[in-house]
Amino acid sequence: MKILITGACGYQGTKLIPLLLSKKHKVTAIDTQWFGNKLKKNKNLKNYKKNIFDIKKNDLKEIDVIIHLASIANDPMGDLDKNLTWEVSCLGTMQLLELAVKNKVKKFIYASSASVYGVKKEKKVIETLSLKPISTYNKAKMIAEKTILSYSNKIDVTIVRPATVCGVSPRMRFDLSVNMMAYQAIKNKKMTVFGGQQTRPNIHIDDLLDLYQFFLKKNRKFNGIFNAGFENLKIIEIAKKVKKIIPAEIKIFKNNIDIRDYRLDSSKLLSLGFKPKKNVGDAIREIKEHYGKNINKVDKSCFSIEWLSKKYKKI
Repeated sequence: MKILITGACGYQGTKLIPLLLSKKHKVTAIDTQWFGNKLKKNKNLKNYKKNIFDIKKNDLKEIDVIIHLASIANDPMGDLDKNLTWEVSCLGTMQLLELAVKNKVKKFIYASSASVYGVKKEKKVIETLSLKPISTYNKAKMIAEKTILSYSNKIDVTIVRPATVCGVSPRMRFDLSVNMMAYQAIKNKKMTVFGGQQTRPNIHIDDLLDLYQFFLKKNRKFNGIFNAGFENLKIIEIAKKVKKIIPAEIKIFKNNIDIRDYRLDSSKLLSLGFKPKKNVGDAIREIKEHYGKNINKVDKSCFSIEWLSKKYKKI
C-alpha cells in the first residue's frame, strides 16, 4: 500500500512510519521539520521537507491512503499565531482533500482531538454529543472535521479523536500531561499539578498507532468519527500513578487551572473489534526506562512551545 503522511516527523509520525515500513508499505512523508527529522532513510520512504500548502498533485500520484497528522499541535502553540493555526488545520486540510479526490485516493484518515469536546459533565462523552471547543486549536480542529465530512461522498474519510497521548517516541514530547509529569518526577523529584480534579482521557501512543493501522484495512469502509481514549483519569490520579513508579513529591496549585474536564467513551471504536494493549502505567515505566539515566540530555525540541517560540521568526 502507498501511504502519504503529513506531520510525518512529529511525535506520532516518527514512530508510525517505521512500523508501516516494516510491513512493506511505501510511505511519502511530508513535514516542515520545525522540530527536526528523526526518520531514518529507507528505500520505501520518500521524505520531503515541505509545508502542507506546497503539496502538489504529483506528491499524491498512486497514493492509496492519506494519514493527515499535520497541525499546530496544542493550545499554547495554536495561540502563538492564530491565523496560522486556522490556515494549517482548515485551509490546508481542504486543499489536501481536493488533491486527494482528484488523484482518486481511497482513504483519508484524520487525527483530530478529543479536546473539541471542551468541558463536559456527561459521564460518557460519545461522538454524537455537541462540541464546545474553548481554544483556537480546538476550534480549528472542529472546523477541519466539518470540512472533511463534507467530502465523505467522494472519499472514505475516518476522523480519529484521540485522548491525550502518552509514551515514548523518537520525536519525544514532554508537554503532554503524563509525559510531562514523568519528566518532572525524574528531573526534579517533584511534580506540579494545577487544580488536579479535572478528568482527562488518555491513550498510549502505541495503541494510537495500532489504530491508524487498523483503519488501513483493505476493502473495509469506516467513514465516520471515532473517539480513541481508554483511561479517564483526574490529573491528580495521573500524578499519583507517576509517583508509584518514579518517587516524587506532588505540589498542587489552585491557580492557572486548565478548565478542560471530560470523560471519553470509546465504545463505538471497541465495537469494531479494536483492542488497546497498553495503559498510562506502561507509558510511565517506558519513560523511566528510556530517560531515567539520560534526563539531563533531553533535547530542547521535546518542549514544543518553548522550542517553537524560539524558532518562530524563522517560520
